[in-house]
Amino acid sequence: MLTYNKIITFDTFVRWLGYGLLVVGVFLLVSYLSNVLLPFAIGWLLAYLLYPAVKFVQYKMRLRNRALSIIVTLIGVIIIVSVVLWLIIPPMLGQFAKLGQLATNYVQSAAHVDSIPEAIRQWTESHRDAIQKFLHSQEFNESIKAAIPNMFKVLGKTANIIISIAGSLIALLYMFFILLDYEYLTKAWIKIFPHKSRPFWSELAGDASRELNNYIRGQGTVALIMGILFCIGFTIIDFPMAIGLGILIGIMDLVPYLHTLALVPTVFLSLLKAADTGQNFWIILISALAVFAIVQVICDMVVTPKVMGKAMGLNPAILLLSLSIWGALLGFIGLIIALPLTTLLIAYYQRYVTREEDVVPDIPDPPAQTEEK
Repeated sequence: MLTYNKIITFDTFVRWLGYGLLVVGVFLLVSYLSNVLLPFAIGWLLAYLLYPAVKFVQYKMRLRNRALSIIVTLIGVIIIVSVVLWLIIPPMLGQFAKLGQLATNYVQSAAHVDSIPEAIRQWTESHRDAIQKFLHSQEFNESIKAAIPNMFKVLGKTANIIISIAGSLIALLYMFFILLDYEYLTKAWIKIFPHKSRPFWSELAGDASRELNNYIRGQGTVALIMGILFCIGFTIIDFPMAIGLGILIGIMDLVPYLHTLALVPTVFLSLLKAADTGQNFWIILISALAVFAIVQVICDMVVTPKVMGKAMGLNPAILLLSLSIWGALLGFIGLIIALPLTTLLIAYYQRYVTREEDVVPDIPDPPAQTEEK
């Protein structure tokens, strides 16, 4: 029977209680200041992602001024984002315009009118009595009363959007000033901790940075492969906006499983193709869904385990299990943090619990050499 011989003194108990209260206090303070800290956290993340590009511009392109290097990097990022949006948004707007034209043609052929406004006017005149009766009914008044609070909710959401835009601008300012002194800030933050605990926090930051680098590199590779596969699949079935939709899905997959939202424009484009060509809508939609299923199976069974397993140092089975567990615990956020957090937990379990890194393997001593006589 195992016994625990270490004596817990009153001082030790008070010390650990103080640590626990400090952790709880920090958590409550961060929760209370979350609206203020969020732009700073976003700015730091953007600075972390852009720092390699800024460093390349400053030292490889010999643009020694850091502020000018940041501006040049931001211009380059804006150009790349603009090109990607140009490949996606104008074709999508063209598809919307085509859908409007198809709707107009359908109304003209079915209702024998020249335009949709004319069809609306004719329908209004033919149902004038029913419309007036509905406007004076009790149900309409109750609907108006119920809609007024919803209108204020919409106004509140609009205000939140404006505040979010302002917060994004503040995050960009944070990013700019963090990049100006990135090297100093990444080294000086450790000074907020006592000397005794600095090695632990330094190791933790180093491990977190390494795992985050591996995660970004691996997930970026997976997203690139998925985007290429969707472009190929949609091109094979002659789907509308094949390249643009594939690029959009690849970008969305930078966050795991976010690309499933692309099913909405896929259904819309299937409907548009059916209306434009006269083909059966269900055949077009099933073909597109088949592309989704095939690419998803390839990525889940082959690409993600191989790429992310190699990048994160995880067995494919452990990788899939971590995604399932963290997704079930934290939902969508869990899918984002699953792989780097699992790797960190395994690393620190091995370091501080099993102490595998402290164990020196037993190496047999070499046989003693006898002196030749």
